[in-house]
Amino acid sequence: MQIQENGIQKVLYKALDDVSLEKQYQEKCLLMLVHALQSYKDSISEERHNSDAERIHLFSKYQLIVSSVLMTTLPRHFPEILHCYFKGRLEELSTIMAGEYEDDNESDDKNDMDLDEKNKVSYRGEMDIDECYERRKFLENNKLVKNIGKVVRDLRNLGFTSMAEDAYASAIFLLLKDKVHNLAGDDYRSSVLESIKEWIQAVPLQFLYALLAYLGDSVSYDNPSSGLKSPLASHPSSCYPGIDTPSEGLIRWQLRLEYFAYETLQDLRIAKLFEIIVDYPDSSPAIEDLKQCLEYTGQHSKLVDSFISALRYRLLTAGASTNDILHQYVSTIKALRTIDPAGVFLEAVGEPIRDYLRGRKDTIKCIVTMLTDGTGGNPNGPGNTGDSLLEELNRDEENQENAGIDDDMNIDEKQDWINAERWEPDPVEADPSKGSRNRRKVDILGMIVGIIGSKDQLVNEYRVMLAEKLLNKSDYDIDSEIRTLELLKIHFGESSMQRCEIMLNDLIDSKRTNSNIKATITQPSQIGSELGETGVSLDILDATIISSNFWPPIQDEALNIPGPVEQLLADYAKRFHKIKTPRKLLWKKNLGTVKLELQFEGRAVQFTVAPLHAAIIMQFQDQTSWTSKNLAASIGVPVDVLNRRINFWISKGILSESLVTDPNDHIFTLVDDMVEPSKNSINAGSCEELLVGDEEGERSVASAEDQLHKEMIVYEKFIMGMLTNFGSMALDRIHNTLKMFCLADPPYDKSLQQLQSFLSGLVSEEKLEIRDGMYFLKK
Repeated sequence: MQIQENGIQKVLYKALDDVSLEKQYQEKCLLMLVHALQSYKDSISEERHNSDAERIHLFSKYQLIVSSVLMTTLPRHFPEILHCYFKGRLEELSTIMAGEYEDDNESDDKNDMDLDEKNKVSYRGEMDIDECYERRKFLENNKLVKNIGKVVRDLRNLGFTSMAEDAYASAIFLLLKDKVHNLAGDDYRSSVLESIKEWIQAVPLQFLYALLAYLGDSVSYDNPSSGLKSPLASHPSSCYPGIDTPSEGLIRWQLRLEYFAYETLQDLRIAKLFEIIVDYPDSSPAIEDLKQCLEYTGQHSKLVDSFISALRYRLLTAGASTNDILHQYVSTIKALRTIDPAGVFLEAVGEPIRDYLRGRKDTIKCIVTMLTDGTGGNPNGPGNTGDSLLEELNRDEENQENAGIDDDMNIDEKQDWINAERWEPDPVEADPSKGSRNRRKVDILGMIVGIIGSKDQLVNEYRVMLAEKLLNKSDYDIDSEIRTLELLKIHFGESSMQRCEIMLNDLIDSKRTNSNIKATITQPSQIGSELGETGVSLDILDATIISSNFWPPIQDEALNIPGPVEQLLADYAKRFHKIKTPRKLLWKKNLGTVKLELQFEGRAVQFTVAPLHAAIIMQFQDQTSWTSKNLAASIGVPVDVLNRRINFWISKGILSESLVTDPNDHIFTLVDDMVEPSKNSINAGSCEELLVGDEEGERSVASAEDQLHKEMIVYEKFIMGMLTNFGSMALDRIHNTLKMFCLADPPYDKSLQQLQSFLSGLVSEEKLEIRDGMYFLKK
């Protein structure tokens, strides 16, 4: 129904006036009739009757009849008309009062800035100005409040008290909802809760105070005539600016409005919690507002249900990278710890993320990357140290407590110790099926480790990544790696990180040994003899000497290196044996880095490349053209490996490729004149250093997955035999059976996740199949 606002006001005013006047006339007539009847009774009866009680009873019955008649004859849209009226009048009033509220705020700011000038004004003058200003505000608002109050009073007189209160209450709440939405918006970098509460004090409560005073309902809660003192009387009058003594009704209104504001802001923040956590810690003010709202409303379950739904729809999808999911998980932990320090709701929210990450193969690798690279695992940007798990581990105060515990204790024992010292009862919302130990971890890293289920897997992946990093180093600078290791030792214990410590000690010893060997050729008489005919000095060689028993399996590939370099390595090994008798060196010729300088006509270019790249280009020193088969045989690598690696030199414009009659053979030729230097990023006369990345995906160390597969191959026959005998088995049953019967060397000590990964590999190899969680032999 479309009704003009002015029309509503006119019709409502006239109707209420007419009905109220008619009702007052009938009440006057009724009162005269009561007096006449009472006088007659008094004249014929000796007994005196309680005339007041009869009059009240008769009036109440009359008012009930009038209210019933009016209620049954009201237009069907009368409640909507009331709502539109109050909404329009309150919007008009709130616009005036909100403008005064904003002016007061601006005036306060100006007063703070011009404090010296304000001191020059006399106290009496200030009082006069304030009184005039308050009087002017009262005159502007008084007429509008009186009009609203008159409508409410007329409705009350007609018996529509409940309808009137519902109408103007819904209008007030609608205005408050709009105000909360306007203040909150999508900016999460500032708190809005206090501003909302101040607006409630300045606008709705001021209106309600004036309305209740007009209706005569503003009875103070500490008025002796009001009976016992209300428990709401604890509210100090200072909470109500401009109101000397608030009534109990006004206090109840404040509680209702504040609860509605808390609930509305809470729903807004919960709906946008995913975006808020993405922006964390910049969105910390919004998190603090949400915390206060939840403490007031207690609707934590709404947060859990809504956020889990948002996670499953927006984050836990195939399109999201594991790095992004881990970053969001870390931010979720930090944000929800602010809201829920006990970790009850964090456990519920984090469970879907942990379950999803356990199903991703690169989860462990991404976690270790976040631990070691100091950029939070984000290779596409400069990184935020606040997101780095390493920095989080470094900042966490609980690690200082861990440092006082025996280093040989494992992480579970440390967890028990910390929980024992900090035990407190769980909140009533806690899931009784989950103990405090599952909820309260030592730190964020402990929660991340909980995704994997075993710290051994994480330590092993870290060892592989550390080995890869150390083997690709061109110097002996390992300060950052030592710092990372020391922090991890605090968390995982000395024994778990012992092999990693030995690896770093190998680098330190290598630096010392390398210096000692080079010290043997510092005398001028020896330097000339070292150069020999090859012109290769021992001084240019830096070796990394590793204790292979403590390192992960190293990728050892055959490689024929040039004769002068081979002689140089032999000489270095001989000197090492002399210094470190009886130990000998076994060279891994495919590992390391080589610095080359390629000289062309009028220019020289430097490259830092892998040994295989160096061996390829050095073959063109004496012969400018090679077929792929001959070059591969000369270097000692397969043809497919050569074709993949030689693309580096082709892309730099150093070599060119041409086809021959044999489709499996190619001819590679050294380019003498680089006609397009700009294309190759090499300018005449320049000297650049270009480092070969890991573009071919080649690794120096066997990955953790490869190591696991190699270790699990031993149990493949056991698994095949079990499935042959039993037909089908679930994952848990296979795991328990292997633990029970595979006790010989090597004993079965793998986790359930590792077994599941291995079985998935067998399924992909079509050796097994899985249906409804049961594994079968592939038929």
